[in-house]
Amino acid sequence: MARPARLLLPLMAAAFAPAVFAEPTHVDPRIESLLGELGKVRQIEMVQLSPDGSRLAWVVRTQGKGHIEVANADGSNAHAIDSSKPGSCSESDLAWAPDSRQLAFLSDCATGGKQKELMLADLSAKAAPKRLAALTGVAQSLGWSPDGNTLGFLYVPNGTRRASAVFAAKPAAGEVGVDGLEVQRVAAVKLTGGAVQLLTPAETYAYEFTWSPDSTRIAYVGAVPPGDNNWWLAKLYVQDARAGATGTTLLDPSTVKGSLHGLQIAVPRWSPDGKRLAFIGGLMSDQGSTGGDIYAVAASGGEPVNLTPATKVTPGWLAWTGPRQLLVSQVSNGQSQVAEYAVDDTRATPQKTLFTLPATIDDGTLEMALSLSADHTRVAFVQSSYTAAPEVHAGVLGDTPPSAVTSLNAGLKPGWGKAESVEWDNEGHHVQGWLLYPANYDPNKRYPMIVTVHGGPSSAVIPRWPGVGFGGSPFSALGYFVFMPNPRGSFGQGEAYVQANRKDFGHGDLRDILAGIDAIEKKLPVDDQRLGLTGWSYGGFMSMFVPTQTQRFRAVVAGAGISNWQSYYGQNLIDQWMLPFFGASVYDDPEVYAKSSAINFIKQVKTPTLVVVGDRDAECPAPQSFEYWHALRAQGVPTSLVVYPNEGHHFVDPAHQRDVLQRALMWFEKYLPATN
Repeated sequence: MARPARLLLPLMAAAFAPAVFAEPTHVDPRIESLLGELGKVRQIEMVQLSPDGSRLAWVVRTQGKGHIEVANADGSNAHAIDSSKPGSCSESDLAWAPDSRQLAFLSDCATGGKQKELMLADLSAKAAPKRLAALTGVAQSLGWSPDGNTLGFLYVPNGTRRASAVFAAKPAAGEVGVDGLEVQRVAAVKLTGGAVQLLTPAETYAYEFTWSPDSTRIAYVGAVPPGDNNWWLAKLYVQDARAGATGTTLLDPSTVKGSLHGLQIAVPRWSPDGKRLAFIGGLMSDQGSTGGDIYAVAASGGEPVNLTPATKVTPGWLAWTGPRQLLVSQVSNGQSQVAEYAVDDTRATPQKTLFTLPATIDDGTLEMALSLSADHTRVAFVQSSYTAAPEVHAGVLGDTPPSAVTSLNAGLKPGWGKAESVEWDNEGHHVQGWLLYPANYDPNKRYPMIVTVHGGPSSAVIPRWPGVGFGGSPFSALGYFVFMPNPRGSFGQGEAYVQANRKDFGHGDLRDILAGIDAIEKKLPVDDQRLGLTGWSYGGFMSMFVPTQTQRFRAVVAGAGISNWQSYYGQNLIDQWMLPFFGASVYDDPEVYAKSSAINFIKQVKTPTLVVVGDRDAECPAPQSFEYWHALRAQGVPTSLVVYPNEGHHFVDPAHQRDVLQRALMWFEKYLPATN
């Protein structure tokens, strides 16, 4: 979901939150078995290829602990980087030095899990990793200067939480927006070690950064604090790579002309000659969920140039592979695609699509990101799909996608049905989505179907292997068709398609979804009298709003939703995301918010609805779920509200991840059974 909301009603939340969190009883043994299988997947993060292309490193997370493994480029000789305390501590965030010999990473092993330290391992020696710096705050996104002399990273001095609105918000106390303000800055440590230097000013919250080719400057995306709220207003800055340097505003989307005006920017990358920066610009509802057009701006300043106007795909990551060439990872019609672009002063023209995959690919940290060797001839990434669990893929960058070089999840087999891309046209839009067949599908039977709406809305459903958490695949395993549409507002059909639901949440995208359901029902034995609806974040909003517009759905599970955009605007502390989508504040144009607020049409709802939310959700505040649940209960509609303690928008407690999926499966089993 866009980066909605911070709790301003902690007392109300506390009043309703259960003192002891109780799991449901009488669980279907099929659900228990399914949850057990989903829990076996090992998550792979931070895949990095060494600059010379000879080695790989990645983080594997097991039982909440991450540890680093290194291997040859073909995956052979994989081993832990430090096996002195297996399972007793956690490692994360790694970065190869330009010499391909040294690997920097974060570890809490020496502090007993209390505090991260910045570590450096020399893989050409057999000595234990050494400490570069002790950290008194929260660090992430390590990146070496091209000359190999300095390690930069994002750092929250004395920070108490990971810098992201998806994690649990700090409990409200003191003067809101002033007391306890935490600012993320670009920091640096010399290869020789020493004190941490803060490069960027305390008045600017830095979201991401990149080194210039000559290592003398950094470019970064930043905004005035608080950081959770102001990413949608972020500017592009350039400054010398030294403490105390003054940053120069290179680009401010609020003042530029043309198609970038009022939009968001991400993934800045210096050209090889250091004379300009390319980046992604577009209407984005979340930091990290990146998509839009490719832009460029001179490193000396000036108006940005849209290099890909009217494109029908959604670029999300890029890298310069030559003075006039970009490698781009993008979403195309619900699939992951890697393409080469030729770049001149005014255009980035697709020259060759290297490969397209019905799978999710990323480097384990950034959606659609890849890890490249310094000569751009080899590539590595994590890949997963509905048919294959996550593995590291690595090899030559070319027309054939590289094969898996790990077998960390090789024993896992899908328990759900086959996946199929479905496409249809509606109101001048070409729309795509993914359909999972029921497990053990019999074409002679009629089946219920659950529609799962993705978050965002600036995002897309791309095939990926599920874990224990909210998702569509488990419903298929229990005998449902599962339809996961990418309606207007989604990535994959170009920026105009992403912007097609501005000022229109829940209306045009609903019509796209209903048209997709109609198209499926014409071809497959879906029982229209047994349709279910679910989603998380923006999908949670849709799960609350859609039953006010149609009686077509017979059971709903709404995760971390928004029931009333007008009250929501006043409750949250990250309201800046709303202006690009709604066009004005709620005080200037209350009607545009009212027309998409479920609570204004609540008398139309008859559908049994399970509502789930974290009590410290900084994106979609818990009071929105209380308001919806309260309204349904007052009207006698079957409903249940479950609040998960100490959880944010992204649940981190494995027991809570398991519980929320279990309750959703049981809710549909009760009100929308897969058997007639």
